[in-house]
Amino acid sequence: MDNARLVVAILTLIMTLLTLLPLSRNQRWWVRVWDFPRLQMAVLSVIFLILELCFLPGGGPLAWIIVLLALGCTLYQSWWIFPYTGLANIQVKKTPHTTHSRIKLINCNVLMTNRNTAKLLKIIEENQPDIVVLLETNLWWEQQMSPLEANYSYTLKCPLENLYGMHVYSRLPLIESKIQYLVAEGIPSMHFRVRLQGGEEIVMHCLHPMPPSPTEDDESTNRDGELIAVGHTAARATYPTIVTGDLNDVAWSRTTRLFMKISGLLDPRRGRGMFNTFHASYPVLRWPLDHVFHSKEFTLIDLKRLEPMGSDHFPIMVELALNPLEGKTQQKLEIEQGDIEEAREKMENAGIKSRDVHQAEFC
Repeated sequence: MDNARLVVAILTLIMTLLTLLPLSRNQRWWVRVWDFPRLQMAVLSVIFLILELCFLPGGGPLAWIIVLLALGCTLYQSWWIFPYTGLANIQVKKTPHTTHSRIKLINCNVLMTNRNTAKLLKIIEENQPDIVVLLETNLWWEQQMSPLEANYSYTLKCPLENLYGMHVYSRLPLIESKIQYLVAEGIPSMHFRVRLQGGEEIVMHCLHPMPPSPTEDDESTNRDGELIAVGHTAARATYPTIVTGDLNDVAWSRTTRLFMKISGLLDPRRGRGMFNTFHASYPVLRWPLDHVFHSKEFTLIDLKRLEPMGSDHFPIMVELALNPLEGKTQQKLEIEQGDIEEAREKMENAGIKSRDVHQAEFC
């Protein structure tokens, strides 16, 4: 029993360290990576807490300290993920029956080495989105997706062999479209206006920044700077705005929260669930990496994580109604003291300014 108590105590101390580590603003990958598995860490903390309570009798003051540490980890990790549970307040109103203009989009990181193109084409055919955003696409994927162009005549293509290619297929007209490399060579983003069937126009930004990892980018600096710069652009937009893509950041991270505060955009997942899209092959190691944020002019018609299609990501589908009158009562995240300065620092560190982002608003 003493050995078991010691093992649980050591694991709890390690969990406490990993919980505290992301409090640092250090951008190194080995710090920022612990933003991702907060759900898993919360579950483990609960398990440690239960075990420690079982071992508590006769443990003395040190045992109580370990119990309190496990409880603290549980509460802290739960605080971050709570907005993405069904217990939290819903941020985006649902209006399934509406006469307003609507837009349905599918966002999917296809995994460049994946060859199950037939499954993806079937998913698109079954769901009939207006816009398809595909990430990690190369020239082979472009060729395999060519059947889409019979119904999706408006396209924006950037095939790359470095896992950061991007393609957009649209039934709706794309206006003032531009491919940019905002923070790094070979890492594109796409920016354009879309004309809806009712004649209204909206702006879309499609992103896929590099993740902080030992194999890709040692730091989150470029990812964070690009996201915040696009957030500033969205905040200044005169058109309703959507930002989508594989942001290589979880919905509950400090950076994503800062992006939402700076941009004023909403997340339809908040209060509805996590809609974890990565990793499709490992159910116990999943978190929400693929996102669709939108301005207050939109309300939600439908939100789904779609079936797997051979990638390490699930596709995600969102259908929105352009409903400014009802949408204006939706609550965005409030900017707190220090948020503006933190956002400025992130852009400066990445060497990007918000005016670098193509606004797609001027003909």
